Amino acid sequence: MRNINVTNQDILELDLDAYAYFLEHDFDFSKLSKLSEQIYGPLEATIKNRGFSGKAESVLVLNGVYHNKPVYIILLGLGDLDRKSLNVETYRRAVGRLVRVAQSHKLNSIGFSLPDPVLIDLSYKKLAQETSTILHKSAYHFDKFITNPDRKLKWDFDLFVSVNENNQIEVEDGINQGIVIGHAINKSRYWCDMPPSQFTPTIFASKAQEIAKEYNLSYKIFNEEEIIQMGMGGLAGVSRGSVEDCRLAILEYKYEPEYAPTIAIVGKGITFDSGGLSLKPANAMETMKDDMAGAAIVLSVMEVIAQLKPKINVVALAPMSENMPSGSALKPGDIVKFYNGKTAEVLNTDAEGRLILADALSYAVANYKLDAIVDLATLTGACAYFLGPFYAGLLSPNDDLSKKLKESSRRSGDRLWRLPMDEDYHQAIISDIADISNTGNARYKSGAITAAFFLKNFVNDVPWAHIDTAGVSFGVPGMSYLRDGATGFGVRLLTDLIMNWNA
Repeated sequence: MRNINVTNQDILELDLDAYAYFLEHDFDFSKLSKLSEQIYGPLEATIKNRGFSGKAESVLVLNGVYHNKPVYIILLGLGDLDRKSLNVETYRRAVGRLVRVAQSHKLNSIGFSLPDPVLIDLSYKKLAQETSTILHKSAYHFDKFITNPDRKLKWDFDLFVSVNENNQIEVEDGINQGIVIGHAINKSRYWCDMPPSQFTPTIFASKAQEIAKEYNLSYKIFNEEEIIQMGMGGLAGVSRGSVEDCRLAILEYKYEPEYAPTIAIVGKGITFDSGGLSLKPANAMETMKDDMAGAAIVLSVMEVIAQLKPKINVVALAPMSENMPSGSALKPGDIVKFYNGKTAEVLNTDAEGRLILADALSYAVANYKLDAIVDLATLTGACAYFLGPFYAGLLSPNDDLSKKLKESSRRSGDRLWRLPMDEDYHQAIISDIADISNTGNARYKSGAITAAFFLKNFVNDVPWAHIDTAGVSFGVPGMSYLRDGATGFGVRLLTDLIMNWNA
């Protein structure tokens, strides 16, 4: 997207390719009277004939002539008033549909007015942030390797947002924050969409270093030799089957180390997951380049907070590896020893994510004085099958942290569903020959929950939450602001959590 411009002019005073209007169900036609007078005389009759009434996710595109050139009129439905407020998710999807119209018609410029934020139960700043975040998120399309220019979607159009002069500064601030968030979301998506042979752990770690240098963050990048020397048997073990070395990237944002709260965000970074010797079926490998989504999210979040500057300290840890089969790969029956000294029996090499997270989590709690730790991982098919593509699983024994995350989920649009963590499940991961095993006893079923109990062994007494994003990180259907490929789920969630930590 080229530019998002905030103006106090009416959009009809601007010379644009298209004029867009967001309308609630059964809207008052007087809202379009000026449009009817200046561009499209029979507008009311046309709208009725075409059956447009402002229902959620509806869109009507009309042609007109204005300023002696053809223009488009784009009407977007926001749905019914619900408890005197419109659904903010419906607004997000309306913005997504606007971008799709712009791309399909190859528009260069579009103008629209923000809806009344009171109707959506938001401030002007938050509505503007939502708008620019979704504009960027909707415009993304991974077409790096498409050579036919006709198949590339247009993204470099200008947008003009009309607001009352009294709210212009607040809206501009919100737009700018949304641009930062939207850019980070799309960066994480681009990394996940890259072919795995062109985005190895070494390359991934170099991207983490680039973020740290650009935004003046402290950082450490541990190579495989150092990881082995530190006793990170989980991360080093998973990497054994690959010709690509593993990495551990750590980025730190420092506010006031002496006094401010400190939270850690940890993301799984398997840049390609074949399953190892417990090999996946071919069709199950097709999207396994996205098994690094958790790491991509936490690193992209650091780019956001470096610019938005929250009043807490944040450390991001991203263990990175491939999971490949070879003569040197981990074998079912092997035992690995982690950074904190605990041991695990490897029963299934395709349950590798928890092995690399274990070392990162235990490093975090040993080396930082943490107030909370949140990990994000495409961890289990069980969670994906249970919750589908619209909710991530939230697993935590800590009610206060869970409440914070649920509130951030509600505000951000990255949806969470809390799953139980009763101690009854813990017995499922006890091994006869090691401290724990990397898969749960089949009698206990509940693979997403037993995976979380595995991770719980590495966080000590620090308030901790695990977010299983296996179903929501790639290929989510039916949402106008998402296309095939990576979704960037978690950037909005963790950004909101961090920015509102002290609220």
